[in-house]
Amino acid sequence: MNRRFAAALVAGALSLPFAAAHAQILGPASDGHFKDTSMLKPPAGQRVAVVVFEDLECPACAAAHPIELQAAQQYHVPIVRYDFPLQMHVWSFEAAVFARYLQDKVNPALADEYRTQVFRNQISIASKDDLQNFTKQFMQKHGQAMPFVVDPGGKLAGEVKADYGVGLRLNVTRTPTIFVVENNGHYETISGNETGGADPNRLFPVIDAALKQTHNSAPAAVHTVARTTHK
Repeated sequence: MNRRFAAALVAGALSLPFAAAHAQILGPASDGHFKDTSMLKPPAGQRVAVVVFEDLECPACAAAHPIELQAAQQYHVPIVRYDFPLQMHVWSFEAAVFARYLQDKVNPALADEYRTQVFRNQISIASKDDLQNFTKQFMQKHGQAMPFVVDPGGKLAGEVKADYGVGLRLNVTRTPTIFVVENNGHYETISGNETGGADPNRLFPVIDAALKQTHNSAPAAVHTVARTTHK
């Protein structure tokens, strides 16, 4: 079976149909799927955030990505991204490491753009060589020199593995896993649990409800969506 088609089938199997739900922050997941939820909170000073565990080779993540960006920009809330490269995918780990290179060594905004472009061109990247060629073209287009060795000391790979470890502690089992989180410790799962829906469009009403629910909190500063490093 074609690897790309097989990956799409797996992603489809992991995405459960959307079940109608009220737009509200429910608190701890009722199905008990998620374990250590202590990290499900916005960055300091923010009332609400979108938390995403993603795999750059995941077709469902590629479909959700522009919706995440649109929702975050519309409501002026940050996106906190965790890399969760699935072992069945050929090049997703290397792509995550290079995104970290851009974030840490070049420009976080360029790292965001790299992730967006990888998702947009995902269907044409079938191997590590394809990813290397895509990345070289991306760097040239943005006036950057391609490093001879991206991660000589393994620090960036360690950051990606640390993100993956956070996902394991939370009990992430599929990608994308998406939450809307509040600064009062409440959250709602948009995608990724065992029993709920998987429609990223739910981000809009849930973020709206979360902002109303936290309206008495200190106002959040309006800012652009930024990539966040987790160690």
